[in-house]
Amino acid sequence: MTFSVVAFTDISHIDSQVWDKAFHQTGGPCLKHYFLLCLEQSNSVGKNTGWLPYHLGIKCENELIALLPGYIKTHSYGEYIFDHAWANAYAQHGINYYPKWINAIPFTPVTAQRIGWIEDVAQWQVLPQIIECIKAFLYDQHFSSVHFLFANHQEHQQLAQTPLLHRLSLQFEWRNQTYTDFDDFLGHCTSRKRRSIRKERKKIKQQQITIERLHGSKITPEHMRFFYDCYRATYLKRSGHEGYLTHSFFEQLFAHFAKHMLLVLAKENDQYIAGSLFLFDAQQLYGRYWGALSEVDGLHFECCYYQGIEFAIEHNIQRFNPGTQGEHKILRGFAPTYCHSFHALAHSDFETAVDDFLQREKIGMKQYKTKCDELLPFKQNSDS
Repeated sequence: MTFSVVAFTDISHIDSQVWDKAFHQTGGPCLKHYFLLCLEQSNSVGKNTGWLPYHLGIKCENELIALLPGYIKTHSYGEYIFDHAWANAYAQHGINYYPKWINAIPFTPVTAQRIGWIEDVAQWQVLPQIIECIKAFLYDQHFSSVHFLFANHQEHQQLAQTPLLHRLSLQFEWRNQTYTDFDDFLGHCTSRKRRSIRKERKKIKQQQITIERLHGSKITPEHMRFFYDCYRATYLKRSGHEGYLTHSFFEQLFAHFAKHMLLVLAKENDQYIAGSLFLFDAQQLYGRYWGALSEVDGLHFECCYYQGIEFAIEHNIQRFNPGTQGEHKILRGFAPTYCHSFHALAHSDFETAVDDFLQREKIGMKQYKTKCDELLPFKQNSDS
């Protein structure tokens, strides 16, 4: 079989039905054609953002068989698999690390499908050939490297059989053990941790804060405008800029994606002061964005974690990914979970050096996970 690669610099050039069918099994809401289209049409990615759309199509005997979401990167922000040290090493040797190409969802550190198969051509058996074809295609265009970020379980197992370098990282994820309600979830925790969580939630009520949990048609344009103000203000305070995502992105997402959205809003004296935005499907809840106009002790935990857990239990959603980083999630029932990414560098000496680093990093990551496991709040005999 002969394989070739074609690039798409605009996802609108790819039929939405073909794309969504390719990613329908384990892609999740953030890999829907419309979600990625919103990012492009709202200028949240594109010119001057450091995220240039460059989706790849794989052809076999000139027939399209697979699709990969992809971006040309001129920096390493918004990826959550940190390779700044690699870029610095290149710079010290007078070599350009950028542009590079990544297979990922912008600003979305979520493990999900990364290769969408359109046709069954002994998919995994030909994957090593396809990877080599992708590398040759991109290296010919002078990309320094190729990165597959947050590959799902099946892809991780298959990509590990290719010559790509494997990187291990860690996130914290809540898993539903068929809990009947939040108290049932707490019943699986030790008494000390149970008291701590209840005290934390009680503190919100004592501060006269009320919480609204809205999804689907209950969300209004006014709610979304308020949330964007929160998102922008919080980003500005933390990083000095107003965030990657534009107001137009949230408007477009709300207009056509509300059925996949959960919005948690906090009120003080009948005035909204903070909010968190989640995306969800039947299998997973994804905590994505948070913002606040007022600082209230413990409000972030309530809006971003506890409200999400309650929603997942009520809707029988099995997994809740609240976003990357944050050891504080462990004590609230979010278990350390491995994430897998795969890398190739065109410069062979640097690839060897990075491979050595990743092998040593992997040992440290496994030790770190073991320590995190010991901090989980669950009883010894709990399956959680």
